[in-house]
Amino acid sequence: MGIFSRFKDIVNSNINAILDKAEDPEKMLRLMIQEMEDTLIELKSNCAAKLAYGIKLERKLEESLKTFTRWENRAVLAIGKGREDLAREALVEKRNVQAEIDSLKSQIEENHITIEEAKREISTLEEKLVQAKGKLKILKQKEERARNERMAQEAMSKDVAGHFEQMEEKIDRMNAFNDLEKDAGGITEEKFFELEKDEEIERELKELKNRMENK
Repeated sequence: MGIFSRFKDIVNSNINAILDKAEDPEKMLRLMIQEMEDTLIELKSNCAAKLAYGIKLERKLEESLKTFTRWENRAVLAIGKGREDLAREALVEKRNVQAEIDSLKSQIEENHITIEEAKREISTLEEKLVQAKGKLKILKQKEERARNERMAQEAMSKDVAGHFEQMEEKIDRMNAFNDLEKDAGGITEEKFFELEKDEEIERELKELKNRMENK
């Protein structure tokens, strides 16, 4: 595809519509930007060549104008010397140079129009490129924001999981402590029960002895 065809395709393209249909919008946008940059380089190179060609035409015109003046002066000189034959030849050369001058002026004008058109195309493409890069920046910002949100959610989930784990450990420690207290309480209760039982037996034994002595 030629440079001008590519330029028209790029300028007439709807970036948003293309991105809406793309499976990977960021990748598509990068490809578009690369195409724009390559085309822009070619446009600038083409414009530079036209500028150089214009300078060359201007130099040729300057030389032709000098030649025109020289033949005109020669014709005047020949007339002054009575050499009409030479004057006639000088006027013929002058007319030929005039035709060359007219042609150069026309080429210079056409080249100038081409250069101005190229400059407008470059300006248009640069605006399109800025637009595309702006959209790429927005896409990258959205991607970065989504990544940060995802990381924040993952961190929050880990914090919640860790918090519940700590609560479970705390509850387990409390339950274990309560079990120990219950065990300790059971042992104490048993000891007091034994003491009370021994005291009751001693009392019954004493009463029995007293009854026997009183008989």
